[in-house]
Amino acid sequence: MLNHDLELRFCKARRGAIAREFSHLNPEQQKAALTTEGPLLLLAGAGSGKTTVLIHRVANLMKYGRGSDSTEVPEWVTEDDLTFLEEYVRTGAGDKARQERLCALDPAAPWTILAITFTNKAAGELKDRLARMLGPAANDIWASTFHSACVRILRRDIEKLGFASSFTIYDTDDSLRVVKDILKDLGIDDKQFPPRSVLGYISRAKDAMKLADQYLAECERSGDFRLTKIAKIYAEYQRRLWEASALDFDDIIFHTVRLLQQFDEVREFYQRKFRYVLIDEYQDTNNLQYLLASTLAGGYENFCVVGDDDQSIYRFRGATIENILSFEKQYKGCRVIRLEENYRSTKHILEASNAVIRNNQGRKGKELWTKAGEGDKLTLYAAMNENDEAQYVAARILEGYSQGRKWKDHAILYRMNAQSNQIENACKRNGIPYRIIGGTRFFDRAEVKDMVAYLAVLNNPEDDLRLTRIINNPPRGIGAKTIETAQEIARREESSLYAVIDNARMYPELERSAAKLAGFTALMGELAGLLDELPLDQFYEELILRTGYATMLESKNTVEDRTRLENVRELLTSIHGYLENAGEEPSLAGFLDEIALYTDLDSHDPDQDCVVMMTMHSAKGLEFPVVFVVGAEEGIFPGIRAIGETEEMEEERRLCYVAMTRAKEKLYLTCANQRMLFGRTSSNRPSRFVEEIPPEHLERLGRSCLPNLGGGEEGWSGMPSRSSGYGGYGSYQRPTYGGGRSAQAGQGGSRTDRDPRPQPSYGGFVRAMSGAGGGATGSARTRQPLASSPVGAGAPGGGGSLPAFQKGDTVRHKAFGQGMVLSVQKMGGDALLEIAFDQVGTKRLMLKSAAAHMEKL
Repeated sequence: MLNHDLELRFCKARRGAIAREFSHLNPEQQKAALTTEGPLLLLAGAGSGKTTVLIHRVANLMKYGRGSDSTEVPEWVTEDDLTFLEEYVRTGAGDKARQERLCALDPAAPWTILAITFTNKAAGELKDRLARMLGPAANDIWASTFHSACVRILRRDIEKLGFASSFTIYDTDDSLRVVKDILKDLGIDDKQFPPRSVLGYISRAKDAMKLADQYLAECERSGDFRLTKIAKIYAEYQRRLWEASALDFDDIIFHTVRLLQQFDEVREFYQRKFRYVLIDEYQDTNNLQYLLASTLAGGYENFCVVGDDDQSIYRFRGATIENILSFEKQYKGCRVIRLEENYRSTKHILEASNAVIRNNQGRKGKELWTKAGEGDKLTLYAAMNENDEAQYVAARILEGYSQGRKWKDHAILYRMNAQSNQIENACKRNGIPYRIIGGTRFFDRAEVKDMVAYLAVLNNPEDDLRLTRIINNPPRGIGAKTIETAQEIARREESSLYAVIDNARMYPELERSAAKLAGFTALMGELAGLLDELPLDQFYEELILRTGYATMLESKNTVEDRTRLENVRELLTSIHGYLENAGEEPSLAGFLDEIALYTDLDSHDPDQDCVVMMTMHSAKGLEFPVVFVVGAEEGIFPGIRAIGETEEMEEERRLCYVAMTRAKEKLYLTCANQRMLFGRTSSNRPSRFVEEIPPEHLERLGRSCLPNLGGGEEGWSGMPSRSSGYGGYGSYQRPTYGGGRSAQAGQGGSRTDRDPRPQPSYGGFVRAMSGAGGGATGSARTRQPLASSPVGAGAPGGGGSLPAFQKGDTVRHKAFGQGMVLSVQKMGGDALLEIAFDQVGTKRLMLKSAAAHMEKL
C-alpha cells in the first residue's frame, strides 16, 4: 500500500499513461476523453471533431473505466508499480499488459453505456468506428437515437401503461390522416382548424407532459373556445391511437418518460444499468428529451452532454436552447470543456462565421480557430433576379467541375424549399446532376406506404389506419360505403376494424359485401402463415405477388407505374439492409420500427456524385468543399417573421452560422436585386447577416447598386464600381443602413428600385469569369439576336463572338468530354444544343451557358 504522497503521484502517472494512448488528440479533446466522472458539458464548435472525442471517450470508459478521472488507488499497487508507470509516461516503453492492468479502474461494460444521437446515421457511424477500435464488444453499446432507445424500453415495459408491446408507430402523415378523419367526423372546418396546426398544439401539450384529459380540463377552465376545441380533438386523437395500439413520434418519448416516472422498478432498473449517459446535439433537445436524459442519468450522474449553443436551430420543433445554457446551474460541480479548434474550414470562413454569431446575446461564447490556411475569401454575388442568381451558381459549379472537383463537392443551401425551383432549372439546363434532400422521402411515396401498410397490419391487425389504406388496394370491390359501415360497427362494438370485417357475416349491414371482405381476410391469414415460415426478404417477395399489387402496376404499363413498381421492389433493399444488421433475432416488428424512425439525413448518400440541394436546417451535421447560401436577403433570410423578434432573430443568426460552417474551402453568398417568390416580385436589401461579415473576409461581385429603399435619393449608397466582367456591372459595394444621400450622387445620383437596363448576357459573364471577356466598366451589355446560321456567330460578348455550332459538329466540353452536336434549336436570344457525349451520354445544354466550357474540334 502506498502512502498519501505516493498515491497522488500514482494517480498523476496513471492519467499520464492513459493520456499517451490519446496523444493524437488536441489538448482539449484529450481532456474531454479523459474526463469520465460526474456531469460534463462539452461545448463542441462546428467541425471541432466531436464525434472523434465521443468515440475516444467511450473507448477510454470501456478500457480504463474511472482510471483517468479518479483519485482511488487499489491496495495492491506497490512502489515498483509506481516507478514502472512513471517511466512508461516518460518513454512509452514497457510491458503494455502491465500498463493496462495498472491503469484500468472498474472498466465499463459496453451495455452500461448509453450514447444518444439525433440520426440513425450518426448512431451507426458511432458504432462502426467503435467496432473498428474496440472489436465486436462495441456492438453491445446502446448507441441510438432518442426514439430508437425509447422504442427499445417501451417494447419491454409498455404493457405497464396498458398498451400492447406490439404497438405500431405512426409517422407524421399517419397522424395527419387521423386528425383529418376526426375533423370530418366531428363536422369541424379544417380551414379554421388546419390539421398540421392542430397536431402542433397536441405535440406541444405532450412536450409539456400533459395527457389529453388534463389538457382538456385546463383549456375548459381558461374559457378559450379554440383551445378547448383543439383539446377535444386531442382527446379523440389519443382514443383512436389507443384503439389502434399505435403511438406517434411524440408518444414514443412521452410514454417512456411516463413509464420511468410512474414505475420505480423500471426507473431503477435503467438507472442501475446505465453507468454512463452521453447525449449528442444537446442544444436541440426539447423538454421531453431533457426529462428522459436526466432521468436515465439519475443513478450515477455520469452525465455527459455534447452540443453547441450557436447551432441551436430547431426552436420550431420545440427544442429549447435553455437546456444547454442552464446545464451548469442544474448540475453543480459540472465541468465545462470547449472544443474550439476547427478541422473543417479555412480561416476566412471561420472568422466570418465568428463575426456573425458574435452578434447574438443568448450564448455561452466561444471562438472557432484553425491551423489551416486563410483560403479564399467569401464571395457575395448580388444578382439582378432569381434567374441571374441561379445561372451564377450553375456557372460556378461547372467551373469547379472543369477544374477537377466532383459534383458532390458542391452544396446549395436555401432558407425555404420554394427557392429551389430556379436553381433546379439552371442545373437541368446546364446538365448538372443534382439531388434534393428534404423532398419526397422514399418512405413517403404512396406505393411504398402501401406495402408498409400491409406489413404493419400483419404485425398489428388492430392498426385501423393502415387497414383502411390496403383493404381495397389493389381494387377488390370493397367500396368506401362498406368500409364506413364497418368502422361504425367497430365503434359501436368497441372492437377493431379487422375484427369486424373478419366476422362480416355476423352483421346484416355487411351481408352484401361479406364474401369480398372474407376474401381479403383469407389473404391476410395466408400471408400471416407465410410470415412464420419464410425469412422476411423472401416473404416480402411473396407479399407483392399474392396481394396483386405488382400485377396491378405491371398491367397499367405507364412510365409512372413502372417507376412505382421499381420503388415497391426497392423496399426489398431496405429489408436486406435491416437483416444484415439486426443480429440474431430479426423480426417484422423490428424492421417496421427501423423504417418508422428513418430521417431525411439518413437517406443522404455521400458517395453519390451529384450536387446536393437542401434547406439550411437539413444541412446540419454535413460538410462540403463548396457551399452556396442563396437568397441572403432581408425578409427571406432572416425571414420576415423574425424581424423585430429578438429570440427569432437570434435563431435565424444561428441558422446562418450553421450554413456558413458547412463550407470547407469556398463559401458563396448570393442575393438578388429583385426576386419573384410565391408569384410576387419584391425588392429586398441584402441580409443583415452579410453586413455583419467584416469586409476583409468578403469579396463582393455583381450589381454595383442596390434597390433604393428609402425613397428619392435616400437609402442605399453604392461606391464607385470596378468591372466584375458580368455584362460590365461592377462589384457590389457594402451598403449603408439608414438615410443620407448616395455616395454616387455626384456621379448621377442613386438608383431607383427598378433598373431600366436589360439583363446582362450570361454568356458574357461566363467568358469574363474565364478570362476571355472584357468590357467598359459600368456599361450594360445589350442582348443581340443570334445569327441565323451558324448558331453562335454574332452573339453578345465582351469584345468577341461565341463559337459557332451546327448539327454534326464535333466538340469537347471541359466537364463532359468529347461529343457530337445532334441538333440546334433557337430559343429567344439563346439556343438549345443537344449533344451526344462519348462518356456521359446525350445532354441538352443552353449555348450561352456552355460556350465558355466547350470548343469545336
